[in-house]
Amino acid sequence: MKILTIIITAFAVSCFAQGRPNVVLIMADDLGGRDLAAYGNRFNESPHIDKLAKQGMVFNHAYAAPVCSATRASIQSGQYPARIGIFDFIPGHWRPYEKVIVPKHRTQYLPEKIITLGDVMQNAGYKTGYFGKWHLNNGRENLPGVRGYDTAHMYAGGGFYAPKFIPAYEGDGEKRLSDQLTDMSIDFMKENKEQPFFLFLSHYDVHVQLDADKDLIDKYLNKERDPDYTSNAVYAAMIEHVDDSVGDLMEAVDELGLADSTLFIFYSDNGGVDNRFDNNPLVAGKGKAAYPEGHPLTYKATSNAPLRAGKGTLYEGGVRVPLIVRWPGQVPAGSTSEALVSSVDFYPTFLELIQGKAPKKQVLDGVSMIPALTEKRFDSEREVFTHYPVFHHDQPMSALRKGDWKIVENLMSGEVEVFNLKYDVNEMTDLKYSYPEKTAEMKAALSRWQNDTDAQYPVPNPDFDPARRYEWGTHPDRKL
Repeated sequence: MKILTIIITAFAVSCFAQGRPNVVLIMADDLGGRDLAAYGNRFNESPHIDKLAKQGMVFNHAYAAPVCSATRASIQSGQYPARIGIFDFIPGHWRPYEKVIVPKHRTQYLPEKIITLGDVMQNAGYKTGYFGKWHLNNGRENLPGVRGYDTAHMYAGGGFYAPKFIPAYEGDGEKRLSDQLTDMSIDFMKENKEQPFFLFLSHYDVHVQLDADKDLIDKYLNKERDPDYTSNAVYAAMIEHVDDSVGDLMEAVDELGLADSTLFIFYSDNGGVDNRFDNNPLVAGKGKAAYPEGHPLTYKATSNAPLRAGKGTLYEGGVRVPLIVRWPGQVPAGSTSEALVSSVDFYPTFLELIQGKAPKKQVLDGVSMIPALTEKRFDSEREVFTHYPVFHHDQPMSALRKGDWKIVENLMSGEVEVFNLKYDVNEMTDLKYSYPEKTAEMKAALSRWQNDTDAQYPVPNPDFDPARRYEWGTHPDRKL
């Protein structure tokens, strides 16, 4: 064992000497595609993320799955959620009396056969750390610490001000969740500064129930609202908490002398929440005092406009997310990218970055972002797919974006909508009758992909009850 450790350590030092960078991936939870100043927001304040954007590249067409577990599974596997069989949050939504019964996940955890992103980074000699939300099953055999991450503390509930972790965290328990995760991440970088490392910081902010420090909430309550934006003070305060975390990590990387040798990424797991799927209030704790009972902003976190809809849908507001990447000397500072990129692309991107080998028996659905990052070279007609065969904010749907065109298929009715996003980012004008050949082409491509991934579909419900169809029930796979 001692000899093996020496060999692995020597290999790691050799990899670092060869110039392979550290990787820091920060992922926000439910942050919308238009919530940041870097994407045109005029109410929320995110000066550190703004600085990151000025030092790196802002992607205008970055996509995720419409909900958390699906995106997280796709990042860890390099596979579309439809292929891996985790397409909703775990365990999932359930309407027992709807017209159709939606499919269940093939597994309510990341399948054991999957070689994770953490695994491939470990195998390449990187030290790996994962801190925060995992949402790929809390069973100890499925935690990040046994799925490729040397050091890990998974957020296990308790909210933003009394968080619990698996394994337990011995840091300052009086701090807010976002601050504790930041401390963990900085400690990890300090401990591994002499060797290549991969840090995955997965925030729970800005997920509902909305809550934040009172002084920050008051700051935004006293700020003039943007008439074209939701301007929710609690939500804005939560964004500032995330921004502070980004700033602290950027500062730590600088102080450790690692800025020029670190690929630094900021991303979100799905689109913003315009309202809860069950129409309940979405504020809690200190946030409850921000608005009186019945106020619209107790129900509405954000607006993704001009993008349509939000989390839990396949319209742009549900799946188009912020992505900002800094890599000094490789990625042009202050640049933007029109490349179509997806959560499935992180896996092949990191493989190319570390000169690693792809798993032999694991299909990778993504493409490396390295050409887009370093050469501004990408396929303008690339196909990006999304499959969400469950109820959430809308009916079960499947979608394909190819170049400027997008098709959305309703999995209950079989009807499709076709949009040209170049001229209609709002997805307001259905062009399927105006462009029948394009519609047929897009529908055929979507169908081929569905077949290739063995995508699952809703089936008729023998217990359909029109009077109760919109009732939410407990998912059959949820453990009591």
